Amino acid sequence: MTNAYSFDGLVVFALMFISTCAYIKKVPRLKSWILSEKKGFMGVFYKAAVIGTRLHIPVSLVSALMAFYLIVLR
Repeated sequence: MTNAYSFDGLVVFALMFISTCAYIKKVPRLKSWILSEKKGFMGVFYKAAVIGTRLHIPVSLVSALMAFYLIVLR
């Protein structure tokens, strides 16, 4: 179990946030609702979706490595 106040908890949160925003970008109804703003606080969701779609291979590899670390090594 990880908590949000440790470094690995922060990494897990960031990876899940990027992955979720990239998934939301693929759903048309959610894309127009959540990812319509590109600036300000709501722009964070758009930027995370762009990172998730452009860097999908490194994000998935880091997610797999983090899962291995949390299950086996920790």
